[in-house]
Amino acid sequence: MPAYIIVETDVTNPEQYEQYKAASPAAIAAGGGHFLVRGGELVTLEGDWYPPRLVVLEFADLSAARRWYESETYQSVKKLREGAASFRAVAVQGVD
Repeated sequence: MPAYIIVETDVTNPEQYEQYKAASPAAIAAGGGHFLVRGGELVTLEGDWYPPRLVVLEFADLSAARRWYESETYQSVKKLREGAASFRAVAVQGVD
């Protein structure tokens, strides 16, 4: 069953964050994931949620998503965004 990682990002240092954006696709692919959403125009349809930036990743299952997040490959890339953005992320199991 597929799983999705949903990330809300607030970029505070755009120049530094660009380094993270450049390195993250290879790390995501190495973990078997791919982007479904990477920034883009956002419209709030209900409630008071106005995230500055959203990213949605897809993985084969929840275990694969967790393995990717905890992998040495991603952890080294993750360091590139330290001090450049705040993140809030969840992983959620999809449906067949």
